[in-house]
Amino acid sequence: MTRGAWVVLLGLTVAASGHGDPVDQTVRNACLGAHVTFPPKRVFLRAFKQERQLELWGANAKGAFHLLRTYPIAAASGGPGPKRREGDMQVPEGVYRVARFNPRSRYHLSLGLDYPNPSDRVLGHRQHLGGDIFIHGNHVSAGCLAMTDPKIEEIYALCRRAAQPVRVHIFPCRLDGPTYTALRRANPSLVPFWHELEPIYAAFERSHTIPAVQFARDGSFAIKAR
Repeated sequence: MTRGAWVVLLGLTVAASGHGDPVDQTVRNACLGAHVTFPPKRVFLRAFKQERQLELWGANAKGAFHLLRTYPIAAASGGPGPKRREGDMQVPEGVYRVARFNPRSRYHLSLGLDYPNPSDRVLGHRQHLGGDIFIHGNHVSAGCLAMTDPKIEEIYALCRRAAQPVRVHIFPCRLDGPTYTALRRANPSLVPFWHELEPIYAAFERSHTIPAVQFARDGSFAIKAR
């Protein structure tokens, strides 16, 4: 670790701030207000590249998710659209999960995503897809989401204690409203890909439950029929 001292608070390992206050107090209060156990049994992250925002949602073992905190993203390289090859500096877009935790990251702490997902493997460069996509500390990005050290401490601790795998949805922007309209007009070649993301975004907006997604052999994806 490069900063802070690790302490145990209510069964949750967090970093103490320079002033001795727990960094998770805002999230703890949000959990209490939403009747979600602290720490949350389930954690879900949604990122919006254009708005530079990362949402942290929490839930009990069953039931809907509740928005606990929205963080500003300090840095995210690339532009609208998915990651298609190593070195393109793009932050991926789509449906992922946290696949590994790195407490000794060069960027303080990091959450490794399971990029490439089945769609990326079909639609991306076959030999040079790249990897090592993280949500991490610091404030520099090379295809990752940089959150700064204090914020990643909070995010990391909550994700580490979740009882189920942490799902992560990354969107070019919020898929409604004028920002999305402008992005579609400026990037017509990306519209078919974004159309596949729209039902996933809308389903969570409507129910605050994470829809199950299935991938086809051609790299397309859709909400799995129940």
